[in-house]
Formats: sequence, structure tokens, C-alpha cells
Amino acid sequence: MLASEVQVQVAPRRVEDLYDELVTGKRRFILDVRNEDDFKRWRIEGRKSLQVLNIPYFDFIEDEEEAFSRLPAGIDNVLVVCAKEGSSEFVAEILQGRGIQAGYLAGGIVTWGDYYDVRDVANTEFGRIVQVARPARGDLSFVVISQGEAAIIDPLRHTDYYRQVMDEAGASLTHIFDTHAHADHISGGPTLARQTGAPYYLHAYDAIHPMDMLPARIAYHHLTDGQTFTVGQYTVRVIWFPGHTLGQVNYLFSGPTGQTYLFSGDGLFLNSFGRPDLGGKGEEWAPILYDSLYHRLPPHLKNDTLILPAHFSSVDEDDGAGRFAKAYGQVRQENTALQHSSKQAFLDFVLSHLPKFPEEYIQIKRVNIGLVEPTEEEASELELGKNICALAE
Repeated sequence: MLASEVQVQVAPRRVEDLYDELVTGKRRFILDVRNEDDFKRWRIEGRKSLQVLNIPYFDFIEDEEEAFSRLPAGIDNVLVVCAKEGSSEFVAEILQGRGIQAGYLAGGIVTWGDYYDVRDVANTEFGRIVQVARPARGDLSFVVISQGEAAIIDPLRHTDYYRQVMDEAGASLTHIFDTHAHADHISGGPTLARQTGAPYYLHAYDAIHPMDMLPARIAYHHLTDGQTFTVGQYTVRVIWFPGHTLGQVNYLFSGPTGQTYLFSGDGLFLNSFGRPDLGGKGEEWAPILYDSLYHRLPPHLKNDTLILPAHFSSVDEDDGAGRFAKAYGQVRQENTALQHSSKQAFLDFVLSHLPKFPEEYIQIKRVNIGLVEPTEEEASELELGKNICALAE
């Protein structure tokens, strides 16, 4: 009798528990049983210690012994993942019947793609900074709360998470800040503005589609370099940072005790920086990006300014507890974007490390300035997989 014919109960694992295991490094092995093309397009990623193996479900159906033989010897505590759940439960039962501790991801990889993680990055007597992350995409956004006021920076498409954070804190939304018109994901900013009446801010250069050359059809407030705001006890300064896009800005939040926080969008990441070619003008925008990184931004920062980017490439970039923030002094030492000996060396590096241009990014930019309005199914398809806004390593 094959192991698949033995009735074995396996436990579903919640996506929240999976992410906790990825952050803590407890999850070491995942068996993905989707077809090879889907696996190549995107998969669950964690720390470098995580091993993810693809053996399609149909391989277990056609030849269970052969498929099982492809598993590494000595593995245990296997999480099986499929598209929606059923196939992974079946394979997990096979493994459990063969003496391997196994479970399956409840809801399949769809639940991973839509999972949001919410945790504090900073919590002081004058305010909180809450990180709202979508780990499957490597997307980061933030809610800043102080004295009953809240600002959201780079909100993602699913807006309920932000409203829940604010409701629990008893705060009212006063500012919606996008650092730029995003290409990798659909912004929740215009939706939040319609839902709450709070003003939505965007630099006017990014309110024009860089390829279609059509103006935005959304309501927004134009940002200018050096413009200031207040959010509770925080003061906010807008720092124009062209290069990833022409309208990219950074937001420098200063607390009453002198601590500063830079929401850097896709300008400066913890281990990389935003690619300059998503507007179709990599060679033209790369020199502008250099000037922003090396000359425009540094005078505004201190060594202890906390850098809070809009993306991460790997869970290993966190602080060990799922928070993606580092002091500028540490970023300056570790980030190769800030260590080139000359402008030409920087340009040579950038133009030789541009990843493949995702065609769907052109459409996402149209969505983000209101030129098209996708259905939920279309929006999910546009956002499928991990962002690739950073330079390839």
C-alpha cells in the first residue's frame, strides 16, 4: 500500500505563524507543489537559511516513489504549499504517512500573497511609527501617529489595515503621503483620500505618466521641495529626490527630542537603491539618481536618522524582529549604493545591473494616476509576485 492510501491527519498552518517562523528563522524547509512555471514566477522567501524545493503535485500523482526520492535526506517539519490548499494537503498526508512531520499552508500561496504584517518600529511618549508590510511582495508602508493625528506613508492597496491601526489608536487621518507614483504596486492613497477626506500628496512630476505623457485623473496636492507639515508633535520636511522617478520625494520626520526618521520610498533602500529605468529612461535618470544619493540627500541626515524604505529584498535586511529600519550611519557603511569612488563608477554599476523590466509596471503606473481602473482580479494579477524596484545584486 502506498503512503498516500493511508489516512493520516495533517495540520493546516496559518499564514501568520508561517511569517513568524520566517522572521525567527525557525522555518527551514518548504515544499512547493505548484507547477514549475508558477514557482519560477514567484515563491515564498525567507532568511538565507530557508530551503524551498519545487516538486509539482502531479509528480506525486504519477510516481509517488520517484517524487518522494527527490526530497533531501533527513528533512523534517516540512511545510507544503500549493496554489489554494487542496494539493498541498494531499502531499502533506503522503509525507506524514512516510514518517515526516508535515503540514500545509491554509489557503495556499494566495493567503501568503495577501498577508499583511503590522508591528511598531518606534514607540515613544510623543508618537508611534507603525510598519505595515506585505512580505510576499517585499512592500513596506508606515503609519505615524501623534496626539490623535495620523499620517500614512506609501499606503498599499488593501486599506483596511491602516484604518484598523488608526481606529485602535483613536487617531484621525490628516495626511496621506506617497513618496512617488509607484510602479510595482497599486497605491492605496487615492482610495484612502476618498474614504476619509484626508488630503493625498504627490509630486506633480509623478502625476504625468512617463511613457504615455498623460496627466493624472486623480485628486492630489502637489508637493514642493522643502515644504513642511506637522503631524502631532512631528514636523515633516519634503526632500525632493529625483532619480527613481522624477517626482520621488523623501519625508523627514523630526520628533521633539531631536530624533529624525527618513521615509525614503524607493530612493534609498537598506541594502540597495531604486532603479532609474522604470520610466523608460535609465541612462538619462541614472546621473540624476547619483546626485540625489550623494549630494541632495546627505545634508539633511544625521548618523542616527532612522531610514525607513518602501521595500526590502530579503527578510535578512530586518533587525531580527521583522522591523526594516536602520540608522543612516549603518546604511552608509553597508549599502554599496553609497560607496562608489566616482560618478562614472556609479553609472557603470547601475546600467550594468538593471533587472528585467516588468511590462505590467507600465499599467500599474497608469492605475496609480487614475488613467485606468482595474477590477479586483486585474489588480491582483498586476501585483502578483515580488517587487523588483531595486538594482540587481
